[in-house]
Amino acid sequence: MTARPYVGVAGPSGDPDELVLRDAEEVGRLLAEAGAVVVTGGGTGVMEAASRGAATAGGTVLGLLPGDDRREANAHVTVAVPTGLGEVRNALLVRSVDVLVAVGGSWGTLSEVALACRTGVPVVALRGWDLPAAGGPVVVADPAAAVAHALASLGG
Repeated sequence: MTARPYVGVAGPSGDPDELVLRDAEEVGRLLAEAGAVVVTGGGTGVMEAASRGAATAGGTVLGLLPGDDRREANAHVTVAVPTGLGEVRNALLVRSVDVLVAVGGSWGTLSEVALACRTGVPVVALRGWDLPAAGGPVVVADPAAAVAHALASLGG
């Protein structure tokens, strides 16, 4: 693969537990080290943890913000895009990535996972929704497995 893959990282923005945040940060770091562009919603919680992990590894973080102000992005976002779309920006995130890694679970995360599965975007789930239906996410146990499955799904 000659182009850098775009890998979305989704998860709860509210109050995820420390294990979920630690795993999200590790996923972001490993993705950046593998050369992927990390795409998040640009906010807090899992989005911020994944952004921090990618940024500390020297990676590029694209934040697709729900509001109109790029200053709402967390401090680790490299490129902030204010969409003004609110929750609808979840669809924009899913449609702009090659694969989605869901870390933890929330209703917003579930909407991203469902849309990705519906539109053929591969999904890897870590500490979140276990949806055993055909075409659902690949469920993994740790950040390294999440990144390995995500990158393997790209076929490169």
